[in-house]
Amino acid sequence: MNYNKQEVKEGITLHQIDTKNFKTNLYAIFLATPITRENVTRDALISAVLRRGTNKIKSQELISQELEAMYGATFDCGIEKTGDNHIFKFYVEALSDEFLPTEENLAKKSLEILLDIVFNPLIENNGFKAEYVEGEKKNIKQIIESKIDNKGQYSLDKCIEETFKGEPYGLYKYGYVEDLEKITPQDLYKYYKKMISECKIDIFCSGILKNVEKIIKENENIKNLEARKANYVIDKKHVNNNKAVNYIQESMQVSQGKLVISLNIDSNIPNLAYIASIYNAILGGGANSRLFQNVREKESLAYTAGSNYLKQKNVIFIRCGIEIENYEKALETIKVQIENLKKGEITEEDIENAKKLIIASVKSITSEQDTEITYYYGQELSGTFTTITDYENKVNSVTKEQIVEIANSVSINTIYFLKD
Repeated sequence: MNYNKQEVKEGITLHQIDTKNFKTNLYAIFLATPITRENVTRDALISAVLRRGTNKIKSQELISQELEAMYGATFDCGIEKTGDNHIFKFYVEALSDEFLPTEENLAKKSLEILLDIVFNPLIENNGFKAEYVEGEKKNIKQIIESKIDNKGQYSLDKCIEETFKGEPYGLYKYGYVEDLEKITPQDLYKYYKKMISECKIDIFCSGILKNVEKIIKENENIKNLEARKANYVIDKKHVNNNKAVNYIQESMQVSQGKLVISLNIDSNIPNLAYIASIYNAILGGGANSRLFQNVREKESLAYTAGSNYLKQKNVIFIRCGIEIENYEKALETIKVQIENLKKGEITEEDIENAKKLIIASVKSITSEQDTEITYYYGQELSGTFTTITDYENKVNSVTKEQIVEIANSVSINTIYFLKD
């Protein structure tokens, strides 16, 4: 595998992952723009509307037909929050030209369709096609209103909202129902043009690559894009300004309680992300973790118990599914595990298991093209570059003393409990 990147224009970067591990090539475009309350719903709507048709291929059905004719190529798109950015993601996956029976130049066709979807949308009356906008408004409304159906995800979203209240990361990635009615096709297109002219643009190509740079630079959509000083947010850590722990309880018709706890890590120690990842793995990262072994196995207080580390914000989220009457005991048991790590009650076996868990996860990155692209895009967004080998070495170099230092910088921010 060979990875390299180059600037196409200021604010527009081409990344090439040259690998022979796959029979397909994966082409991806990422747009990064700051999340704001004013535009969060517009962003979600744009992501959905763009896939409906381009200036050249007028409908989603016709796009699908074009892709199917390209030996079953596929397209997907979506939107995510990464730190204080909204990330638009667009993918086309197609067979590598190396494996085709005749010379087809699928690379060029794939990139042309992908670039058209993102940068050459179908426009009518100086706005997006009204039918497509109205259709996607209904879809977004349904997504927002149905988020309550998944109680586990709903509880996590509520804890995130409370932890990051008043901050961009606290906004829901699909926006808000009350915004939808006010958005017109013309308003949406006006915002789209501004966003496209300012956002950070990254184009990724993974597979057996030939002439990709030439295809990109000669594409009319790329030629029409202006250079820009990209408007996006580099990792902005969250600071816990709460004077006391924020307790939130919500009642709903549920058969199982959902407990979510956010922890802030207040440290500037070198290699913080690697040390915090190991701390999180020991706390709640797997079957050997303190939460799993004590809250679930030993005390039988939870059906599920684990934690996840949000690197961009330096926050850990603990998540447990519990019997509602076990709330107090489960919470106390979790607090004990946090305190035990502060006291340095960590064995070499704990550390070794955590390192193995993280390294296995990192090594698996190269087994899928999309995860490999996501890894390198994460590096790009954070302004760092760490190879997978370097990542493993940094994980392996973490000491018990560093983990204990991180443990003692941890504070509970918010405790959210969904009960009946």
